[in-house]
Amino acid sequence: MAKKPTEDLLSPLTVVVGQEELLLDRAVAEATTAAKHADPDTDVRDLQPGVLQPGMLSELTSPSLFSERKVIVVRAAQDLAADTVKEVKAYLDDPAPDTMLVLVHAGGAKGKGLLDAAKKAGAREVVCPKLTKPAEKLAFVRAEFRVTGRSATEDACRALLDSVGSDLRELASACSQLAADTEGTIDETVVARYYTGRAESSGFQVADLAVTGRTAEALGQLRWALAVGEKPTGIVFALASGVRSIGRVATADRGMRPGDLARELGMPPWKIDRVRQQLRGWTGDGVALALRAVAEADAAVKGGSGDPAYALEQCVVTVSRAARSQR
Repeated sequence: MAKKPTEDLLSPLTVVVGQEELLLDRAVAEATTAAKHADPDTDVRDLQPGVLQPGMLSELTSPSLFSERKVIVVRAAQDLAADTVKEVKAYLDDPAPDTMLVLVHAGGAKGKGLLDAAKKAGAREVVCPKLTKPAEKLAFVRAEFRVTGRSATEDACRALLDSVGSDLRELASACSQLAADTEGTIDETVVARYYTGRAESSGFQVADLAVTGRTAEALGQLRWALAVGEKPTGIVFALASGVRSIGRVATADRGMRPGDLARELGMPPWKIDRVRQQLRGWTGDGVALALRAVAEADAAVKGGSGDPAYALEQCVVTVSRAARSQR
């Protein structure tokens, strides 16, 4: 018989379902924060995709000498190997005391058996659907301003969406910045003062699309950037920055806390989080290939080629393919 689902943030089992990365991360953070509030010494293990292997779960959930609370976060649970899924299902029938298991699942048909088993076991469920429609993203912006306790006009929300783009992390960051840096009602004039021209300064948008393997979109953004006067050298710089950030975060100590890692790498915490999301699909060989392509493009746009635009297109294609080397 299926157990009744719970809304308790400290539930022994939580499933976070969906594909909207920012919302998934927030749901995980909500659970871990609740655990740390209940016990500041809580041991949090955030396992990135592919880390949980057969036999590891029993080791991670075994009682500790210090009897502290534990939170085990399993990312991409839909991709777990069959033997590991079997162990997780067995664990659901007899969860360890003072341990919270958080399964992050993309939803859909893949790995549905594990998701169904978790729900049957009475898991707390958090749904994080992909926001694809403009109206959904507009609602997201409104909600972000409400969370900050600030009032923003409808025109301001629309202007922010038009200026910053559709990436939820960037939108959330923009809302937070406006709330912190301005006073009174946030209107279209305020948004224009902070963000007019940002959409045209799209070298970093090209890079963000390329390092996530979105070739067609990256090429489209590249052509737009060149059309509105973005300098080829600036676009190469953005691509180099994006690829180097992938390499630096990928080789960093995964056990470091986000704040310590940010200081170690000289990046703001929000950028660490963003690069970690971009890492999926990258390999060491892929990073090396992408860096060579960026170096070649750099030489081309500085006089080594009669067609800098073509050189940039080839670089974007190579970087995008490297980003999909594990997919």
